[in-house]
Amino acid sequence: MMKLVQITPLDRKPLYGAMVKKEAEIRKRRAGAFSRVGTKTANKAKWKHVRFKGWITLERGRSEIVTAKVRSPDWQLLAAFVGWVDRHFGDQVEAVTIQF
Repeated sequence: MMKLVQITPLDRKPLYGAMVKKEAEIRKRRAGAFSRVGTKTANKAKWKHVRFKGWITLERGRSEIVTAKVRSPDWQLLAAFVGWVDRHFGDQVEAVTIQF
C-alpha cells in the first residue's frame, strides 16, 4: 500500500537537504528511528524505520517541495514519518498533503 506525502516548506526553503542532514546527524549520535538505505543519489533518498515494515522514498521537487512515497502494509510508518517531520521541521513547513 502506497501513500504519497507532499511537504511544502515555508518560503521555498531547502527542506529536503535539511531532512537528510538531520537524519544523518541523529544516526551519528545514536540509533535513530529512521535510517538511509540503498545507494546515495542526488535529490533522492530511501529510508526505512527501525520498527515498522516498509520504506519511504524521498525526492526533492520543484519549488523545494519534498515528495515522500510511503510504502507500508499499515499506517504506522506514515504516522511515524509525519511525526518526525513535525518534531524536527514543524516551524519550517507550510503544508503537508497526504494522498491515499
